[in-house]
Amino acid sequence: MVPQKIKTLFFCQNCGYNSPKWLGRCPSCGEWNQFVEEEVETLSHERQETRTFHEETMPITSITAYEGERLSTGFAEMDRILGGGLVCGSAILVGGDPGIGKSTLLLQIFHKLAERNHKVLYVTGEESARQIKLRALRLGTLAEQLFVTVEITLEAIIEQIQKLLPQAVVVDSIQTVYSPLLSSAPGSVSQVREGAGKLIILAKKLNIPLFLIGHVTKDGSLAGPKVLEHMVDTVLYFEADLGHTYRIIRSIKNRFGPTNEIGVFEMRDRGLMEVPNPSAFFLAERPLGAAGSVVVPSMEGTRPILIEIQSLVSPSYLGVPRRTTIGVDHNRVSLLVAVLDKIAGLSLSNHDVYLNIAGGIRAEEPALDLGIIASLASSFYGVPIDPQTVIFGEVGLTGEVRGISRMEERIKEALRMGFSRCIMPKTSVAGEVFPKGAKVHRVSTIRELMALLFKEKSLRKA
Repeated sequence: MVPQKIKTLFFCQNCGYNSPKWLGRCPSCGEWNQFVEEEVETLSHERQETRTFHEETMPITSITAYEGERLSTGFAEMDRILGGGLVCGSAILVGGDPGIGKSTLLLQIFHKLAERNHKVLYVTGEESARQIKLRALRLGTLAEQLFVTVEITLEAIIEQIQKLLPQAVVVDSIQTVYSPLLSSAPGSVSQVREGAGKLIILAKKLNIPLFLIGHVTKDGSLAGPKVLEHMVDTVLYFEADLGHTYRIIRSIKNRFGPTNEIGVFEMRDRGLMEVPNPSAFFLAERPLGAAGSVVVPSMEGTRPILIEIQSLVSPSYLGVPRRTTIGVDHNRVSLLVAVLDKIAGLSLSNHDVYLNIAGGIRAEEPALDLGIIASLASSFYGVPIDPQTVIFGEVGLTGEVRGISRMEERIKEALRMGFSRCIMPKTSVAGEVFPKGAKVHRVSTIRELMALLFKEKSLRKA
């Protein structure tokens, strides 16, 4: 037997960056005091062979590519995020804050699969079987085909999967999986990478979907090596503040469907319930006739969702005015404030600016720019915007309004929710046809937007 060659490296426990010597600050993620020395094995030839597929090299034209029938999770919102359902042999990484509902949702999904006579396995290393049973009683998720095993040893988990041959597996969580073949502690970079790698290969060989639940760090990213996100096929993140009842699941990577797709759920006493109409959910408490409130149709993956942007502009009594943003990129808002000051003549340099997307949802797309501009100007002037109006478009540094994608779908969603007026870029797209009943106003600069929304010149403050 070939003896193992063992060497040590220092790994960042936050992002997985490795170095031959200890470093105080990680050059990859910038965190301090995260490097831990771990033994790294140079695996023998026999062990390396077990980690790879043995398939013949062939031309790409002769490879049979059949995705197969997708397996529905029982939740329409979850199927949307995954691109139409579970793909057999796929590996899905689920991350989120503690207590946000990761284990609850997966237990509900596996119950729905078991109800359709699919044999499924729930592997937990954080809870006892009794705790899982108590949660299942509370959620009403008891089924004969739902099997539970409490195990943290990697080899034992693999043995259970090979013995039971389930049609879906969840490991809660990947940070608890431990292989005695490695000398590092459970949850370390080496253990997480080794455990995830072997489980993913096993799932692909057996052609079964695999869910891996991952812990998150204080900044919201998945704990452990970043390479873990590259190993899986799909990465899902739970978003939203624990103070809210809703939960947003966002797909940031998906090899079998669109990325940045979101699903909206509401946390109730019997688990997570899907929200079929997110636009109505986020606009349910919108104040009508309030200055600084603007509705923007934002594209989340393939679906338009109406969100409310709220801003508050007030005179500052500080040497440096405050700029506080929640739900949008802070630097983007600072840029738009400068454009308003320079191009539109709004003197915001001596005003505090507070901007928030109501409900706690986070949006990043450039189509929000025009809505942010309108919201800031509305609060600055103290003049509310027509509550039946939606505003969207990208704004450049010279004050021009640029075109965005999928304008027709945004307008359709606005009309469906009862809005009748749309302010949008003047840029036209070949073949675009707007729905009947939409009162469309096109603007090419933010000056035109100001003239359209605030016609009274006397409203402008000195």
